[in-house]
Amino acid sequence: MLAGMWQWRVSDFEHGQLLIDALQLRVPAAPRAFLHQTIRKGRLRCRGEALAADLPVSSGMCLTVHASARFEELAGLSGVPPQDLLYEDQHALVVYKPAGLAMHLTPGHDDNLADRVGRFVALRHAPYRVAPVHRLDIGTSGPVLFGKGRWAAGQYGRLLMDRQLSKHYLALVAGSVPSQGRLTSPLADGELLKPALTCYRCLAAAGPYSLLDLDLVTGRQHQARRQLADAGWPIVGDRRYGGPPWPGLEHPFLHCHRLGFPELATRQPRHIDVPLPAQLAAILSAIGLTTAPSTANNLENNLENAAGGGQERV
Repeated sequence: MLAGMWQWRVSDFEHGQLLIDALQLRVPAAPRAFLHQTIRKGRLRCRGEALAADLPVSSGMCLTVHASARFEELAGLSGVPPQDLLYEDQHALVVYKPAGLAMHLTPGHDDNLADRVGRFVALRHAPYRVAPVHRLDIGTSGPVLFGKGRWAAGQYGRLLMDRQLSKHYLALVAGSVPSQGRLTSPLADGELLKPALTCYRCLAAAGPYSLLDLDLVTGRQHQARRQLADAGWPIVGDRRYGGPPWPGLEHPFLHCHRLGFPELATRQPRHIDVPLPAQLAAILSAIGLTTAPSTANNLENNLENAAGGGQERV
């Protein structure tokens, strides 16, 4: 995403709404008159063409905003930038979490994703609260599923316990890794050792590094980081578990690139694919991994798209 230019795709949830209404959903802190002005000035476009406020939008339309400083300010006040709302239906929101942002309020982390999404929903005057269904470590980027209201959050919580939610990660590790395998080392949880399972595939390798796709079958704290370190393949940038440093990288090279879950209304499977953040894509390029063999979710396109900042994610 270029500075001052924000881009996203119209969701199924927004399909059929007037452009002004769909934009208000994305930037709920903005006065409606300001959004009308933004549209009249031709700042909101699709395929280079200016749009009218009363245009019904269609699912999949790629909208681009040439954002003013005021638009950026209001998007920030909304809690969730327009391009970071990855998916929405009547029961769920999926929001992008950047590395470095905590999931919840903790000492030293007043700013957190749960509060941001809560503010976003409150500004919409929605008749429900939202709750995250799962978590990502503070140093991990990727999509997070939120349930709309107690019933939806409870349903998704049960699906999580039944392992009907899936998360695939990309990790750059030190070492030569077999083409595929399973990590089964048990992990300490307090005074107990609990079983943990991570399935991996080696997507590409260059020099001392390997790029892995990880499927976390169980969900222990720091599971991938700990099991990879135990196997002798620590994640690049993971100081806590002995990973090699990379200049300018202040967190592990670990990114959730695919989230899978069933829609509650239809039980149809939904997959949200999220390209690598620009910093991680640049690291792959630096070691000669500008692309990698495609995975089932079109990883090759994700790696190439990440050079643009990874903002068009759905």
